[in-house]
Amino acid sequence: MKVVFLLCALCSVAAVAAICIFLFARGVPAIAEIGPLKFIFGTKWKPTQQLFGILPMIVGSIYVTAGAMVIGAPIGILTAVFLYKYCPVKVYRFVKPAVNLLAGIPSIVYGFFALVVIVPIMQILSDTSGKGMLTASIVLGLMILPTIISTTESALKSADISYFEGSLALGATKERSIFASVFPAARSGILSGIILGVGRAIGETMAVVMIIGNQTVFPKTIFSGIRTMTANIVLEMAYAEGLHLDALIATAVVLFVFIMIINLSFSCIKGNEMKQGVKNK
Repeated sequence: MKVVFLLCALCSVAAVAAICIFLFARGVPAIAEIGPLKFIFGTKWKPTQQLFGILPMIVGSIYVTAGAMVIGAPIGILTAVFLYKYCPVKVYRFVKPAVNLLAGIPSIVYGFFALVVIVPIMQILSDTSGKGMLTASIVLGLMILPTIISTTESALKSADISYFEGSLALGATKERSIFASVFPAARSGILSGIILGVGRAIGETMAVVMIIGNQTVFPKTIFSGIRTMTANIVLEMAYAEGLHLDALIATAVVLFVFIMIINLSFSCIKGNEMKQGVKNK
């Protein structure tokens, strides 16, 4: 069984290694041919003119992800608190499966929902097409809710109950006990949920393509149409060839590096917290 477990672990490592080799083998030479500065900081994406600047897509990805976190993170964390200490048992039996069901809904369904419900509302509010950065942020905020809620709730439940009970015994309110005593103990798990939500938001494609407007320009307002890196790859991969195709793969390399930086940042934060906890003990 040790051999079986080892082979399974090696398969996971091999899959990641194969993806990395493919991306970097095709993407890095393309970046070198285009020019790293022209590729990453270029503001024009016109493949027919051999202009491959992805800065508008990078900015669009960051803006949409940030907007999704502003919408989804507070709602997700507060919903987890409700499920942790406030939700009646009878209500919990319905709310918890509903949260889990959100995670199983295909992204294309979220996109159709946004087209039918959210986009018309945005058309009325903004007097635009309704497809833009704010619409995509709202949908992504909904899509990351299950990840943040489930991870945060698990982190709160895994915290030592004595922190909560001791705070109550000292005269603190229930809310004060949760946010001042339990939250610091569950901080690592809460951060995990937020980081996973960021990864989900920045990597989402189909729902975003349908409602973001897909314009390779810098957004002027929150209602402006923009294009993310993932949307750029999906929209043009079908007909791209030559340097154009390699530039799309290079875009995937940049996205991959973004996600790696996010994960490494979380690992550093978690490691520092563990060291600080050992020092306090």
